[in-house]
Amino acid sequence: MEHDGTNNAYPMKGKVCLITGANSGIGKATALELARMGAQVVMVCRDLLRGTLAQTEIMWETGNNNVDLMIADISSLDQVRRLAVQYENRYDRLDVLINNAGIVVRNLAKSVDGIETTFATNYLGHFLLTNLLLDTLKDSAPARIINLSSIAHTLTNRIDYGHLKIIEGLPPLQAYAQSKLAILMFTYELAQRLKKTGVTVNAVDPWVAKTNLANQVTGTARILRWIVMNLLATSVNKGAETVIYLASSPHVNGISGK
Repeated sequence: MEHDGTNNAYPMKGKVCLITGANSGIGKATALELARMGAQVVMVCRDLLRGTLAQTEIMWETGNNNVDLMIADISSLDQVRRLAVQYENRYDRLDVLINNAGIVVRNLAKSVDGIETTFATNYLGHFLLTNLLLDTLKDSAPARIINLSSIAHTLTNRIDYGHLKIIEGLPPLQAYAQSKLAILMFTYELAQRLKKTGVTVNAVDPWVAKTNLANQVTGTARILRWIVMNLLATSVNKGAETVIYLASSPHVNGISGK
């Protein structure tokens, strides 16, 4: 990737970037490129083995050994709280927070906290993590928050709060759309609250990338998935480009709430 705006071979050197869901898909592609740009990358993954394999691969490919791994299931509020404590015990700054982890489920279920799992993972866990790390971000200003939204948010125009604990009758795709609408609205509101702090927050739609996000779909939805993935989807590297740009480019300094 061309690193716009700088001739420095390592334009992210000295920056600490935390990425959730970093062992596969767009999260991994983002972690790889930021590590290549010299950043200290903190990968947050649910699974120790998959996380370790991805961490090792990224260090091998980039020659950057400053790639850390922290294990947490973002759908669990207790694990998110422990993650924030672990991070702040290990690091004294955070330059870029990338809320990337996301799921699409075949059958709706509840998280350990009794919240619909899609909403808990895609939105609520990231909402909590962001707020817990907000003081560190402010102390590190200028700092950036990047939220992964989706064009799927256009499939709904409201959040049905009644379905957060009662999941009967809520289609999985609707649950996904609501979670992505929530992260988008969070972005707009947080940008207002962070004015004059030096911390920016923006949402990005990576379009449809060839990730394993929708592997669980069944029935006629599999036909739609095949059409989308084979005719419309882009590569994970292409999907990660805007995320990487928002994390690293000097041209978006001060831009927030977009």
